[in-house]
Amino acid sequence: MARFSISMKMAELVEVDFHLLGVLSRFGIDEAFGERSVEDVCMRYGIDASTFIMICEVYVDPDYRPSQDQLRTGHISDVLRYLHQSHSYYLNNALVTMASSIEKLIEPCSAPQKKVIWKFFQDYKNELDKHFRKEEGEVVPYVQGLLLGQRTPGLSIDGFEDDHSNIDESLSDLKNLILKSLPAECEGRQRIALLNYIFHLQHDLERHSAVEDELMVPMARLIENPHSVAPHPVGGKEEESGKDELSDREKEILVSVAQGLLNKEIADRLNISINTVITHRKNITRKTGIKTVAGLTVYAILNNLIDISSIE
Repeated sequence: MARFSISMKMAELVEVDFHLLGVLSRFGIDEAFGERSVEDVCMRYGIDASTFIMICEVYVDPDYRPSQDQLRTGHISDVLRYLHQSHSYYLNNALVTMASSIEKLIEPCSAPQKKVIWKFFQDYKNELDKHFRKEEGEVVPYVQGLLLGQRTPGLSIDGFEDDHSNIDESLSDLKNLILKSLPAECEGRQRIALLNYIFHLQHDLERHSAVEDELMVPMARLIENPHSVAPHPVGGKEEESGKDELSDREKEILVSVAQGLLNKEIADRLNISINTVITHRKNITRKTGIKTVAGLTVYAILNNLIDISSIE
């Protein structure tokens, strides 16, 4: 159910969830709102108000899914604007602040401890930078080309589909290292402050990915094929077999994932659509609680779905 409307006051929108202040800042909205409505403020900053509302809905509600009509009439250029400013914030602000905090926190650690912690952070930073550079250098230009009516033979938005799990898992691992494994000499208040910052960043990155998956990608698909229909949850007998038990189809897809196949390759092998593969993969993650390809591969081996010799 939608929580926001373009007619509500912008101040009331922020009261619903203070995390939305980050969304506003990435659109450059940084002044007092007074009694102005969302529509009035968006008009002042050159933003399509309905698209802004969709971004806010996706950001605060993991279960929110925009309708087909909303996706068709939304302004994907405003979604790209939000994502671009988010990339800049993460790399030029969030990670810089985190680096400074980590450096101060690990000062009492031994030289080897400092080295491994700092390397882990730098590897995470490099992975995030690589991920965003790909989006800025490949995905964004492709979508901008679609808006201009330019199509590259053999390319589609699904071909750029990226896996956020490695980034998510690395940040979670960094958080757990700081939470559980740093020596007692590290200053407690500094540790709490850094953990608080990481928890907020983790939430923000998760919602950033949701804006990509639930808005940018399906909106781009509709530009590619105006007659396409947004995917619906896969139902039927397979989902009735057990709440947490993988269906036969999900096991087939899990094995394909463990064998290193991409979504398009899985779709071709099983003669189903990419959207159906994506939906099944989300169900697999929900049921198993495992996000990474490496983790799903281990799961498949442990549950005798695939022989280890077949993937070595």
